[in-house]
Amino acid sequence: MIWILFIGTMALSLWAAARVKTVYNRYNQVPVRSGLTGAEVAAEILRRKGIYDVQIAEGEGMLGDHYDPIHRRLVLSPDNFHGRTVAALGVAAHECGHAIQHASAYQPLHWRMAAVGITTFAGQVVMWLPLLGMFTGLIQPLTGALVMAVAWGVIMLFNLVTLPVEFDASRRAKAVLANFGYIAPGEEALGVKRVLDAAAWTYVAAFVTSLAYLLWHLLPLLAGNRSRD
Repeated sequence: MIWILFIGTMALSLWAAARVKTVYNRYNQVPVRSGLTGAEVAAEILRRKGIYDVQIAEGEGMLGDHYDPIHRRLVLSPDNFHGRTVAALGVAAHECGHAIQHASAYQPLHWRMAAVGITTFAGQVVMWLPLLGMFTGLIQPLTGALVMAVAWGVIMLFNLVTLPVEFDASRRAKAVLANFGYIAPGEEALGVKRVLDAAAWTYVAAFVTSLAYLLWHLLPLLAGNRSRD
């Protein structure tokens, strides 16, 4: 069963990642009529939303785009920073969506920010605890299952909170690009929707994976309780 779980969740994650790359590469070849780069659109969106304390920076690598709420930085990968394509504008506007969330005190974003530290710790637990138990034999099976269930529960809740944060940022991105005229109706608007919808599946896959592993580690605990009853 553990191999079915591992292969199934891995397949879902790989499918989601592959879909993002496929859709992104397709619309990274479609130029926008406005002729603006991702960085220029990001700067315009932030200005028109009255956000002046966020730095727009060029990052490294492909699809490493993110908004850093701690340092107030909006980081765009080179293709999206300089790109004048549907994909570049969609990704740039999505990251602006997070900056807008931050400026408007969007509560799920603050929940996710507050949970980063404990979620990072939980990620270390699920990585190293099985190895520790395997090679030392110091951890009892039910104790290990309990610790792993708690750790996966933390990760699952983080991924659950991430879903509205990401979906809301995409919703804001689609609206602001259309309302401000940075993308044209038709193919450009459809392309932005497809790029952002594909990206959303990676977060859905992460949530489903963490939920599946949480339930897997809860099973021996529930079985143990039944046997004692």
